[in-house]
Amino acid sequence: MSPTRSTSPSTPRTPAQVAFVGAGPGDPGLLTVRASELLAAADAVVIDQVARHDVVERWCAPGTPVVDAGHGDHGENLTHASRAKLVVRAAKAHPGGLVVRLMDGDPAVFNGLAEEATACVKAGVSFEVVPGVSSVTAVPSYAGVPLTSASSTGVHVLVAGARGVDLTGALDPKVTVVVIGAPDKAAQTFDALIAAGRDGATPVAVTERGTSTDQRTVTTTLSSAGATMADGRFPVLAVVGSTVTMRETLSWFESKPLFGWEVLVPRTKEQSASTLARLQRHGAQAKVVPTISVEPPRTPQQLERAVKGMVTGRYEWVGFTSVNAVRAIREKFDEFGLDARSFAGLRVAAVGGVTAQALRDWGITPDLVPTGEQSALGLLEVWPAFDPDLDPIARVFLPRADIATETLVAGLQDIGWEVDDVTAYRTVRAAPPPASVRDAIKNGSFDAVLFTSSSTVRNLVGIAGKPHPTTVVACIGPATAKTAEELGLRVDVLAPVANADALVDALADHGRSLALAAQEAGEVVLRPSQRRPGSRRRAT
Repeated sequence: MSPTRSTSPSTPRTPAQVAFVGAGPGDPGLLTVRASELLAAADAVVIDQVARHDVVERWCAPGTPVVDAGHGDHGENLTHASRAKLVVRAAKAHPGGLVVRLMDGDPAVFNGLAEEATACVKAGVSFEVVPGVSSVTAVPSYAGVPLTSASSTGVHVLVAGARGVDLTGALDPKVTVVVIGAPDKAAQTFDALIAAGRDGATPVAVTERGTSTDQRTVTTTLSSAGATMADGRFPVLAVVGSTVTMRETLSWFESKPLFGWEVLVPRTKEQSASTLARLQRHGAQAKVVPTISVEPPRTPQQLERAVKGMVTGRYEWVGFTSVNAVRAIREKFDEFGLDARSFAGLRVAAVGGVTAQALRDWGITPDLVPTGEQSALGLLEVWPAFDPDLDPIARVFLPRADIATETLVAGLQDIGWEVDDVTAYRTVRAAPPPASVRDAIKNGSFDAVLFTSSSTVRNLVGIAGKPHPTTVVACIGPATAKTAEELGLRVDVLAPVANADALVDALADHGRSLALAAQEAGEVVLRPSQRRPGSRRRAT
């Protein structure tokens, strides 16, 4: 007898539900709350023509399958019918689950929602639609071009290359026209507008990669817009009308101090989350290159004794000088079946805001965090001296890296404390980054590099080589800057206080000063990477 497939009633037979979710035009910050919730719960994601791997990586569970519905096996654009088949196939492959169909911009605007949703109905697949921010409105806003004004009171949207379209509503000078679609077909639409009676001298703003840090906007006229749009990198959108002249005053996105800068961040991704967000706020995009790898101590017995001493009342204070130290102790607590309640009766110190936040995420509010310099010296300045009348126990536990300096230990001993300085983790040099990244570092493709410690300087140079002389070097403090200079680097930016946010803001101030100096000299504003020999020079 041939084997039969199990028909257990507990096995779901219904295809997955499909959620058509608007991904917005490019800026991940424009994703809706509902979209993020569905992505977090997705069993599979079907993406559109614009690559959304950063969105998937940020919001989806690790390992979530991704299906490309934008392009075929040979890079060709898929038809709406082909995409619909992929969506239905994905739903049937995940019975009882959830498939997110992540669509560019808003699902209902030029995205084939009607065809794909109809295919789901025919296949018996249930669905919901989550609207997204449409590129029709978002991209002009990011380009500094309002769609309406006192002199322009209507909006007309055209698909590039569409034939047989009545253009009567797009000819009035008081109407703003938005052209969206295939850039190589845009010239047909612009020519048709001119032939129908729209003035060829009408101003046009052509924006490529709108709302991303790769955005670029060129202003031209209707008679020249076809060639300009065809030269743009997909996706491209054009705005035709009198409001384009307002861009010179209202351009807010492309005028950010670090707009378009590629910034190298030699830290782990976990350590860099707030730094990456702050760089993006200033208009930059970051490349994280880990320079160290964190590993357990070779002999864990001392750390295990110290953790048990925390529970048995051996210590008055526990001082955390890094997020890695918090993570190491938390892992030991998990291993021993302990939780944050074991900190009861202990006083807790954190070297700075990031470390303090890691403790709060664990449910622990630190008693001591320096308000000034966030370093071992800064922590030592605010640490109270031992007082036998007030402190029942004279001992401090410092879980730290194997390469930590003795500054904090010696300083605590000087003010009367006994210190158990215990190796909680080892830092070893990370593996070299890919050859393409090493080449980019050496040839000046990065506009800036952020160094947050001496070890990041030494390790980056060790695994990838020295940054190019045109690359702006920004250091978090004097000790880090000294190490950089000893290795032959020119330090351009020094943070006023030793924390990552201040370092990013100082780099933004530097970028602003470079742009201002170029403008005052009547020169084109160039990013540092555009100043190296052989680089493509494009105005920002």
